[in-house]
Order: sequence, then C-alpha cells, then structure tokens
Amino acid sequence: MPNSWIDFLPTLLKGAEITIIVAFFSAILAIAMSFAAGLCRLSKLWIVRTATAVYVEVFRGTSLLVQLFWLYFALPFIGIELPKMLAAILAIGLNFGAYGSEIVRSAVLAVPKGQWEAAVALNMRPWQRLWNVILPQASLRMLPPFGNQLVELIKSTSLVYFITMADLTYQAMVLRNNYISWTTEILVLLLFMYFVIATLVSMAVRLLERKLTAGRL
Repeated sequence: MPNSWIDFLPTLLKGAEITIIVAFFSAILAIAMSFAAGLCRLSKLWIVRTATAVYVEVFRGTSLLVQLFWLYFALPFIGIELPKMLAAILAIGLNFGAYGSEIVRSAVLAVPKGQWEAAVALNMRPWQRLWNVILPQASLRMLPPFGNQLVELIKSTSLVYFITMADLTYQAMVLRNNYISWTTEILVLLLFMYFVIATLVSMAVRLLERKLTAGRL
C-alpha cells in the first residue's frame, strides 16, 4: 500500500510522457493539415475545394472516438494494421486539422483586400504573395484560436485510453483499480497534471503571440 499520494507520481509521470508524445506529434500533424486544407479551401480548382471540403466535413461531423476506433480496430479487417501510437496520432491530428483548417481559411480571408492588391502590383508570384504578405498578417489572427485548439487537443489525448495506450488517463485508471481507497487523490492528481500541461501550452502560445506582435510594431 502507498504511504502518500506522492507514491503515485512515478506511474503517472510515465503516463504523462506518453500523453505529451501523442499530443506533440498530433499537434504537428494537425497544424500541417490545418494549413494544407485551409489553403486548399481557397483554391480556384473546384476539385481541390471539393476534396478538401469532404475531408473537413467528415472529420468535423463524426466523433473523434469513433475515428480512433475505426483506425485502430476497423482497418485490420481490410489488411491495414496500425500501431497504437500511429493510430492515435492520425485520429487526433486529422480531426483537429479539420477544425484548424477553418481557422486558417478565415484568417487568410480576413487580410484586407488592399494587401492582396499591393502584392499583385509588386508583380509577386502567388506563392510569394501568400508567404511574404498574407500569411505573416494572418498568423496573428490564427494564434489565439490555435492556442485553444491545442488545449482541446491535449485533453482529447485521454481518449487513447480506450485503445489501451498507457497514457496519463490509463495509468490513473490502473492505479484507481488497484487502490480504490485512494480514488480521490489519484483523480485529483490526474486533473492537476492535465491542467499543468494545458497551462504550459497556453503560456507558450501567449508568449509567441506577444513576440510576433512586438515584431510588427
């Protein structure tokens, strides 16, 4: 029997490591998909807009948990077997990428029309206009909602518990099952550790926002 709640920390920290790894790589995928899908939604080619819209609506319109189950439990029936880590990263990254695409799209559209016209007047190529003029201005509008999305993404990693990944939630549930009398302490620690991780991410996003804002002054 543990002597105090401190005895649970090593196990929970092992779970937190898995949670952070899943969150980190899922966030990279989500950001990449956000920009790819968000910019494709603005394409002049209808087939690109349509294909991207299908991706966005499917992943926004269905449950993340169902998507996780589908990638991990359903794909093996058609001969595709993904490791737990990869299935978790794909499900979370693609799901949040679909939501993030709307952030990118709306931020790009919010850039004043005069900026687009000025870039055209300077005879910039389309990719130069986007990279040098539009995205630097749109990025400031993206940061606050992206910060909120990252916090939600971190909390969503708890769903990997359902495919038996040994993340923070999984380790907490194992401890709870083994030490029922310590349930309150274990769940308080679980809440606190998720809170700390989310708070650190929020602080990092706010710091980045300040630096980018200061750089434009």
